[in-house]
Amino acid sequence: MATSAPAASADAFIAAPGGVDGRSGYCEATRTFRSLRPPVPLPPKDAPLSFPAFAFSLLPSPPPAHPALLDAATGEAVSFPAFRSQVRALAGALRSRLGLQRGDVAFVLAPARLDVPVLYFALLSFGAVASPANPALTAAEVARLVALSGASVAFAVSSTAAKVPAGLPTVLLDSDQFRSFLRSEGRGEGLAPEKVAVRQSETAAIQHSSGTTGRVKAAALSHRNFIAMAAGSHALATKPRHGCNRMLLGAPMFHSLGFYFALKAVALGQTTVLVTDAVARRGVKGVVEAAERWAVTEMTASPPVVMAMAKEPCVLEALERVVCGGAPLPTTAAERFRLRFPNVDLCMAGGISLMIGREECSRIGSAGRVSENVEVKIVDHVTGEPLSVGQKGELLVRGPAVMTGYVGDDVANASTFDSEGWLKTGDLCYIDQDGFLFVVDRLKELIKYKGYQVPPAELELVLQTLPEVVDAAVMPYPHEEAGQIPIALVVRLPGSKITEAQVMDHVAKRVAPYKKIRKVLFVDSIPKSPAGKILRWQLANNVQYSAVSRL
Repeated sequence: MATSAPAASADAFIAAPGGVDGRSGYCEATRTFRSLRPPVPLPPKDAPLSFPAFAFSLLPSPPPAHPALLDAATGEAVSFPAFRSQVRALAGALRSRLGLQRGDVAFVLAPARLDVPVLYFALLSFGAVASPANPALTAAEVARLVALSGASVAFAVSSTAAKVPAGLPTVLLDSDQFRSFLRSEGRGEGLAPEKVAVRQSETAAIQHSSGTTGRVKAAALSHRNFIAMAAGSHALATKPRHGCNRMLLGAPMFHSLGFYFALKAVALGQTTVLVTDAVARRGVKGVVEAAERWAVTEMTASPPVVMAMAKEPCVLEALERVVCGGAPLPTTAAERFRLRFPNVDLCMAGGISLMIGREECSRIGSAGRVSENVEVKIVDHVTGEPLSVGQKGELLVRGPAVMTGYVGDDVANASTFDSEGWLKTGDLCYIDQDGFLFVVDRLKELIKYKGYQVPPAELELVLQTLPEVVDAAVMPYPHEEAGQIPIALVVRLPGSKITEAQVMDHVAKRVAPYKKIRKVLFVDSIPKSPAGKILRWQLANNVQYSAVSRL
């Protein structure tokens, strides 16, 4: 029988006061935006409850007959009963044989594997903290993240172990030792200490920012954060039109989107089809073929994958939904995808907003509507004055799914959270009359031209409407008279002869005069993170200052 979660109750702030506009969600009394979705009840805050215990409590009894995990390359599967058994055995072994305790941080440096979700659940089940990182990082980058997270143990594979700092105890996931930890008949389970009562407020995961501006930070998320997100996903879950619910996890499990979707899928009883290295090495073609082979109903994809999928010859009859996140998706790319797959919902998802259903997914350019149990405020980023519908300002969020803070960084926490618990996102946004959130740009990335603020992301979207432009980035360049001017780094289609003047003229016809591109540099590539975010701190490396000395 499934374990019951504690009696549920909604967080106090969720009960919206009178005066909330039913169309936009704006509340005149509080000058905030409330979610238009029904509030989702959550367990009492003070009830001891780990995320794995909550996730398992949502599963039916008997458990689903379809697999919990499936390797897209080999077809190897792990059933839901086997998954729970492995989690219990591994948790016991980690505690009794490795001496891991509640609060210990485990650094995870491994590619997508069937045992990684098992590891995440095992660690969280007794209050240890999972801190995953990109296995493609260099040894120096890994050392910096290990120090930042305060890890006391690492989990790696043979190909990544050499990157782990010397002296840090390391367990190889592809070793006989670790495989023995997963077997219930191993020594670990029988010697496991008593069950640990994990508080929801305790840290469950430490996730590292992508460092798009050069400084990487370690964000702590609690069990309560994941419980709140999974409870919302569970409340909104629908049965697929055909077959069982299979989700192709295209997002890396070290990324915040992939990490959460790996956890959420268990709570929803989905089959998670893992894009392992054997599939990923074949690029988008391999991903699409995996989606076709396993008849997935849902998949996660970064913007570059979504853009490439529209060009792939394939028949994805079972696919109903693609969740795109991690970076902005150009409007033209979204339109091409919808023309190519008219029966697939392309949904943009963020931490505090999402799209549900065909109508919402048709709002191209939007990040969706504010999620359940989330409160939002748009403020003037200079005065802090709350703004109303359609007005652009900094996005502030508050709710049970919001991270608890940055690890070991009091300065960043003080500048990120205000005295009332609002998290300042640093995003320039607005919410329209129908309650849809639009992200204009990052405030710190705004170009200051003669007192005007120019959003680079807006100009990048305009540049990408040119058929001969493969990719583009916009950055500020110092200018004695204007302060800063927008210059564009453009990747041309092979063989294209498009000129700087043509690019500048294309943009000038579509934006206000102060937003015009003042210089174009043609480059071979734009530096990006695995999720498709532009690494803006690296853009200057592509700029030959001599080429822009006379502007």
